[in-house]
Amino acid sequence: MTASEASLARTQPQGHTMSEARPSASAGLAMPAGNLRGILAMVAAVGFFSLMDALLKTLSAHYPAMQVAALRGWAALPLVALYALWRGEVPRLLKVRWPLHLLRGGLNVAMLALFAFAIRELALAEAYTLFFIAPLLITALSTVVLREKVRPAHWVAIVLGMVGVLVALRPNQEAFFTLGALAVLAAATCYAVSAITGRMLTRTDSSASLVFWTTTLLALGAGALAWPQWVGVAQAHWPLVAGLAVTGFAGQLAITEAFRHGQASVVAPFEYTALAWGMGLDWVLWQTVPGYSTLLGGAIIIGSGLYLVRQERTQAVVPP
Repeated sequence: MTASEASLARTQPQGHTMSEARPSASAGLAMPAGNLRGILAMVAAVGFFSLMDALLKTLSAHYPAMQVAALRGWAALPLVALYALWRGEVPRLLKVRWPLHLLRGGLNVAMLALFAFAIRELALAEAYTLFFIAPLLITALSTVVLREKVRPAHWVAIVLGMVGVLVALRPNQEAFFTLGALAVLAAATCYAVSAITGRMLTRTDSSASLVFWTTTLLALGAGALAWPQWVGVAQAHWPLVAGLAVTGFAGQLAITEAFRHGQASVVAPFEYTALAWGMGLDWVLWQTVPGYSTLLGGAIIIGSGLYLVRQERTQAVVPP
């Protein structure tokens, strides 16, 4: 949800003023350079979250959805606390924009609980297809809330990515009219609003504070809601919970950096790389070879991503 870039300097907690002394050409270079860095962070974040989704799906077969969300928060909390301590951010953790943090915490609790419920009811293909409406929502919200200028290239990349998802996953249309489908759509909406809120918070709060309070509020909120129906965690499942800790922490850190460095409308389309991560995990873990439609859809998604990267690099070389 990072300041040598001139046009991003005003969004940093430290309040850098170097942009005031730079010529306008340098200011034109800043945002595309930040966008490329944000894209790399988003690709990494999606990879970690794809691993986390596999663990969530496994655990959701044995535990209530809200408990799974709580386990994700509590397991990662020690790592997050150590990270804040290592960064020397502990004294600043209470000096944050509380209303936005509390809103984001509630949205994340709802998102994870809804998605954990959905992937128990739907195949991952259907769940991912519906959840991939999030980049469209993020881009639309970024124009209204963040006042970002969305270039035609951004819309082209998003639409091409969605086409690639539909081609690759070939979702069962009947699954779209179920309670699980509604849960995924609600989760995608929560995620989109949370992403925009996170982008707003990066203008004043540090990455460590965002990751710390996101994880803490998730653990407390989901834990309180899950407590009445809490099921004891089997010994065999603790390694999976540890995996949730690592992937959840790394993914949250990466996605915070993605939205700190890059425009929401630019980094959002790279959510679609989850399909590539999914194909890779299927092949490595379960020796599942993707079909032709999956490969074709993946090629379309990769093409849309390369197109957007090329557009951003061009903007970095030739200021608008």
